[in-house]
Amino acid sequence: MTAPVRAIVIGAGCRGEGYSVFALIHPERMKVVAVADPRKFARTNLQQQHQIDNENVFEDWQSVADREKFADAVLICTPDRLHKDPAVAFAKKGYHILLEKPLATTAEDCRTIVEACVQSNVMLSVGHVLRYDPVICKIKELIDAGVIGDVVHIQHLEPVGFYHFAHSFVRGNWRNEAESSFALLAKSCHDIDLIHHWAGARRCVKVSSFGSVSHFTKEHKPKGAGDRCLDCSIEKDCPYSACKIYLDRVKQGHTGWPVSVICPSSFPDIESVTEALRTGPYGRCVYKCDNDVCSNQVVNMEFEGGLTAAFTMVAFTEEICQRKTTIYGSKGEMSCDGHEIRVFDFLTQKSTKITANRDVPGHFGKGGHGAADYHLIDAFISAVANNDPSRIRCGSEDTLMSHLLVFEAERSRLESRIVFCGESQK
Repeated sequence: MTAPVRAIVIGAGCRGEGYSVFALIHPERMKVVAVADPRKFARTNLQQQHQIDNENVFEDWQSVADREKFADAVLICTPDRLHKDPAVAFAKKGYHILLEKPLATTAEDCRTIVEACVQSNVMLSVGHVLRYDPVICKIKELIDAGVIGDVVHIQHLEPVGFYHFAHSFVRGNWRNEAESSFALLAKSCHDIDLIHHWAGARRCVKVSSFGSVSHFTKEHKPKGAGDRCLDCSIEKDCPYSACKIYLDRVKQGHTGWPVSVICPSSFPDIESVTEALRTGPYGRCVYKCDNDVCSNQVVNMEFEGGLTAAFTMVAFTEEICQRKTTIYGSKGEMSCDGHEIRVFDFLTQKSTKITANRDVPGHFGKGGHGAADYHLIDAFISAVANNDPSRIRCGSEDTLMSHLLVFEAERSRLESRIVFCGESQK
């Protein structure tokens, strides 16, 4: 394909807008030709960025799907519970699909999406961006090269970050399972996917999990605290204060995440942020919200051949999403602090430090998933342009398997027992 890949963006929020920036950096490779979003500000913003014709600006994805196919690919970045229907509809229309993670919020819907893409012979790339992180890729290369011998145990930590968790999982879009999904799926399906990825061909045979909502409950509300941070007499002593997380940031000129999220209908400034805190969900006291998703959870897994893995997700951390990993092998030990890999060789008893180049053009290297976002959309556009699904590192069947492992782990937590993987299908 010599012409740019024509892409439609369904959901013009942080993820949809973020992926679409690739078209501004590489206009010869990708062109955003349509956008659908129920929020006027979001869709107009994307329309202006990409000079999209008025006839290709929609309030809902159904209106796009009702038209004859007019693009090559679609980027589906809708809320978690709104993944299945557009994914199936666009697959049946013959569009290649980049679908933000998670695939869907039920195992049945995940299978339905994958089946639709396979039957329609379209490529599916799921937003497991960490598989594209250069450091993560290097870890996989070292494992496959046998640098630490046979992998025996994987220990992996996701430190969510104290204010990130308060923003997204106490006050925000992923706070309530009925409205979005459980925390292990919404936040940590990345991490379970990585463990599944590092395990290679070995299938997980059993899993156990424990977790709960800690601290962010009505019982922990301090004496004298108000229902909203703007009206709270002890706000200055609260690390989760919305005034600190949002208002102080915008006063310092910071208008990106998380400030941008709380003003969906306008550009964030002191006035709009203050109004959002006064009337919207992000101004609520963290001890008076309707959150019910786990703030800390552990998952233990056993794979074929005796490989074990232990995963921990915790909200109460200084660092934000800087994963910590140690992989123990028969010939050595490999650890990663999110930036640098250290390999200790048992034979030589020497350590080697290994890094990977994370430089990418444009805004992609700043914040969020950084270089990983760039490499994911780069791979997807290349796959579509060259009709080469091998360029996608998180395709249909492999991603489905790691999602099913997440559902099995959550079932273990809810039922307080070890779950033997696949038993629900027998």
